[in-house]
Amino acid sequence: MNEKTLVTSKLVCVALNDRAQLAALESSFNEAPYHKPPTQPVLYYKPRNTWSLNGAEIEWAKAFDGNDVPAMVVGASLGVVIGKETCRVSQQDALDYVGGYTVVADYSLPEQSYYRPDIKGKCLDGSAPVGPEIVAADKITNPDALSVTLSVNGEQKSRFALSGMQRGVAELISTLSYIMTLQPGEIIAVGFAGDRVAVGKGDRVDAAIDGIGILSNTLGGA
Repeated sequence: MNEKTLVTSKLVCVALNDRAQLAALESSFNEAPYHKPPTQPVLYYKPRNTWSLNGAEIEWAKAFDGNDVPAMVVGASLGVVIGKETCRVSQQDALDYVGGYTVVADYSLPEQSYYRPDIKGKCLDGSAPVGPEIVAADKITNPDALSVTLSVNGEQKSRFALSGMQRGVAELISTLSYIMTLQPGEIIAVGFAGDRVAVGKGDRVDAAIDGIGILSNTLGGA
């Protein structure tokens, strides 16, 4: 395992899994360039250079000209940690393949479109802290009943009940297991609130899930 992360080899994030966000974007998705709403989970990776830990400082992003970008945002998700090799499993059996749960934060540039993966905005160094620890799967009876909160400098800015996800945890694990084989230690960030939270230089951000823990990080650049 990378000494600077709880992730092993893959950190897969699920976008557009907030049912309310999908409903709000429905008219846009019926127009160009989309032409129809997504029918399968919308996925993106946070690659190895993005992985980080609880307590780490998040580097403020730079533009191509070397100057600081004007704005950054953050989302938070339940992280589902795979416990054993998972390939083509049913939704009914999917939770049997979970080894534990954690908290994942995703710091990025504000998203302008969902039509193409935003490589520049999503692959910032150190932008995906995970933690503070992995809680064993048997400690969480129903992951879909959890809520994820985001606070900035002690003030709650977002609360996302996972019951509001378009696709629940078991369905996502099953679907992903037909797309790719998942290995022990790999993590799925199952869903983020549709409205990402704006952050500024020097802000302290706490991403919390009851029973899982609080992932705390500070923005650099102040």
